[in-house]
Amino acid sequence: MAKQEVPLLQLQSYLPEGSFEDVHYYLQHYKVQLTITRQRQSILGDYRHAHDGKGHRISINGNLNKYNFLITLLHELAHLFTYERYGHRVQAHGQQWKDEFSKILAQFLSKKIFPHEIESALMQTLKNPAASSCGDEKLLRVLRNYDAKKENHFLVEQLKEGDTFKIKGNRIFVRGTKIRTRFKCMELATKKWYLFSGVYEVVRL
Repeated sequence: MAKQEVPLLQLQSYLPEGSFEDVHYYLQHYKVQLTITRQRQSILGDYRHAHDGKGHRISINGNLNKYNFLITLLHELAHLFTYERYGHRVQAHGQQWKDEFSKILAQFLSKKIFPHEIESALMQTLKNPAASSCGDEKLLRVLRNYDAKKENHFLVEQLKEGDTFKIKGNRIFVRGTKIRTRFKCMELATKKWYLFSGVYEVVRL
């Protein structure tokens, strides 16, 4: 899916019930240009601060389920709030950003719009938000339960040792043993070993 700006009313179809009005308020109040983009492997969303006459810009991957979409959008809004308050004087995912993300997350949690298992994972996130939703493995596992099912798609941790799998670019690997928090996997074409997160989604062959 190409990157495209989303009319705010159309945004409602990407969000869980009960969240649109508050999201709409923030986007309108801060004059945010929101775009929906194709799936990106390394990030779920992105924030660019206002400069040179351009307003705040946020992009979100369009393939996310509604709960993941909202959480990612709140993550990026927290960057906006942090920039408005501190400019470039603080780290991107420092304590100031964590405070802003915790506050807006708590606001939406109070609305009881998340299923119980996601709510429980987010309550843990409130204590120390990860720099990326991709880095919160417990939350990722729970959110994946609400994704559309795709044939032969599994998390690396769900494969058996010796199973072969494919990733983007048609690179093929064999799953090896677990080393601490990662799985050692060998690329068949090069015989080189790589470490994969257990919650990395792959295609089992």
